[in-house]
Amino acid sequence: MQGILLINLGSPKKLELNSVKSYLKEFLSDDLVIDLPKPIQKFLVNFIIVPTRSRNTLKAYSSIWTTEGSPLIKNTQSIANALAEESQMPVAFAMRYQEPSISEALKELTNKGCSNITVLPLYPHYAMATSLTTINEVKEIVSKEYPHIEVSFIKSFHDGDGYINSLSEKIGQYFTDEFDYLLFSYHGIPERHIKKTDPTQSHCLKESNCCSLDSAAKPFCYKAQVLETSRLCAEKLKLDKHRWGVSFQSRIGPGWLKPFSDIALEELPGKGKKKIAVVCPSFVADNLETLEEMEIRGKATFLEAGGETFTYIPCLNSDNSWITYLNKLVT
Repeated sequence: MQGILLINLGSPKKLELNSVKSYLKEFLSDDLVIDLPKPIQKFLVNFIIVPTRSRNTLKAYSSIWTTEGSPLIKNTQSIANALAEESQMPVAFAMRYQEPSISEALKELTNKGCSNITVLPLYPHYAMATSLTTINEVKEIVSKEYPHIEVSFIKSFHDGDGYINSLSEKIGQYFTDEFDYLLFSYHGIPERHIKKTDPTQSHCLKESNCCSLDSAAKPFCYKAQVLETSRLCAEKLKLDKHRWGVSFQSRIGPGWLKPFSDIALEELPGKGKKKIAVVCPSFVADNLETLEEMEIRGKATFLEAGGETFTYIPCLNSDNSWITYLNKLVT
């Protein structure tokens, strides 16, 4: 019997400092996230990042935590429940880091008689710190704990018709003629990750227009894929090029993709873009980066810089058209 496993990135288990520290340590100790020599990575994680960021991260989570717990876990579960109803198939969900674990989700599906499992990493755009690490972890767990089952993986769906249609429909519910500008804000990644995932090792970030050129690197290039998602949505919504743009949020340190979202939000009012809407397409379920970083802090940054209207457009979460697309994608 076929089963479906949805995987998102992860969240602290509880709204407690130790839980936040545990999550950050596990996440940032992944060699595909902080891809530095192990001694340097361990030093940064254990003696700089986790000790200095944990309390602020806890405070950020406190501003969005719900009575049901972590928004990311709650929203991912809602996607899984809706997909199970739509597909009439067993669906489980897991987090790459922390809980519910991938191993627990696989056990849940195998206990229901599933021997053929379709794995869908819930990241529309390919990146080594999301897609690749998730796929590698599933393969390792299956080989060790469930060698009798077969797994297949859904690749990034950044340009899938159903994804673009659902995302454009969502944007259209909020973005009207009264707005000056639509900002597509994506999670940032280090530029070195773009170069590392380039199978040609000769294309990505070599030319200013590399993302618009045909290349074997495109299926693995996060930047090219987010630009394509934005362009397709803008075309679908019939937006003039002066009414939309792309930026990158959540950076940690130098050398990350630009332009930065927080800087863009500071500068837009001075460019006459005082009524804006922001959408975060690299996330399909609302979480810390969308609800706290963008809807709370991003809004404050924009308004303090002279902006007049800031509207955050929610993620797809369990929207009907999105779930219908997922059903077609995995079955």
